[in-house]
Amino acid sequence: MNKHLEELIELSKLDKAIDDFTPLIVTAEKKLARRAEKRDTVLAKIAELNETIEKAKASVNSYEEQIKALNEQLILGKAKEKEVKTEKEMKALSMEAELANEKLTHANEEIERYQTIVESKEEEIAIAQIELEEASAEYEKVAAEVSEKLSSIDADKSKLFSERERKTMEIDMKILAFYEKIRIWARNTAVVPIKKQACYGCYMKLNDSTYSAVIKSEDITTCPHCGRIVYLEVQTEQSEV
Repeated sequence: MNKHLEELIELSKLDKAIDDFTPLIVTAEKKLARRAEKRDTVLAKIAELNETIEKAKASVNSYEEQIKALNEQLILGKAKEKEVKTEKEMKALSMEAELANEKLTHANEEIERYQTIVESKEEEIAIAQIELEEASAEYEKVAAEVSEKLSSIDADKSKLFSERERKTMEIDMKILAFYEKIRIWARNTAVVPIKKQACYGCYMKLNDSTYSAVIKSEDITTCPHCGRIVYLEVQTEQSEV
């Protein structure tokens, strides 16, 4: 087999091995991202519950201020009763007192309702805090696993990159440039085998002339259909299955 072709076959295998790490990295990062999303969802839920509690407490404070003002109004109304001289004035004071009492009743009911909301949301927060602890622990565990996995991948990739650099230094620059040009669009299928007289890049059958050239392996041959570099792969019983 042509020496340059042998070098390109080895180089293409190295490039594929390096690129094969990409889906492993993506999978690990997605796994961690899912745990982070789960944790962040719980955090957002707790923040929303706290916001509801704060609004409810603000409403309670507002109604308490109303109650204070209404009580002062009732006290003032009682004092005015001593100065009432006509039935009309008495009726007006009575209506004011009745309206103030209705408002007091409503304010107290609203305070009770908002306090119930606060208690309910605080119970939900207590449950959510447990969920958060579990989600955070799960995230930390997966983060450690992913970090270890990525470190291992980086170490393996570094070895392959070193091997690739060594091999590229040995390859003729024109041959290397030709390979890299094809790899831009073909990625890890820049160099592919021929099986059953078909290119395993585009799966098109080669004509007899091209196939003969591939068999001889005297020069680097490209597929006339797709332009990939092709070589003859020895058929075995296993590869025939």
